[in-house]
Amino acid sequence: MKHRSFLNQLRHNDIVAAIRDAEQKTSGEIRVFISHKKVEDPVAAAQRIFEKLGMTKTHERNGVLIFVAPQLQKFAVIGDSGVHQHCGGSFWQEVANEMSGCFRRSEFSQGIIHGIQKAGALLAKHFPPKPGDKNELSNRVEHD
Repeated sequence: MKHRSFLNQLRHNDIVAAIRDAEQKTSGEIRVFISHKKVEDPVAAAQRIFEKLGMTKTHERNGVLIFVAPQLQKFAVIGDSGVHQHCGGSFWQEVANEMSGCFRRSEFSQGIIHGIQKAGALLAKHFPPKPGDKNELSNRVEHD
């Protein structure tokens, strides 16, 4: 995944729409973060960003972050403690494998959207929407 090619192909509006659609079916929160830095460990970087974005402050601890570092051709998908109680590492590996397939075909936006949809389905299963639910976090794609 070439950094410039990745960024040029990224369809921000489609990604934001996918987040909005997924979150309508759950009380969970999904964020996407694109790092322009050369991160050594994408999981550790994702965990730092997760905290920085306030994702640990959701009411049910049910946030999911898709972190992409195109310069290193790496990404991470992580969830908060409430999410981890309901799924094992195999789920995250499945999402990562499917996203990787899209990325290998240079389908960058589709890979992220697919990850959002898979995470949204998991969240909907374990964290259905409740009366009075509100969007706790922004749906926009964040960058550093």
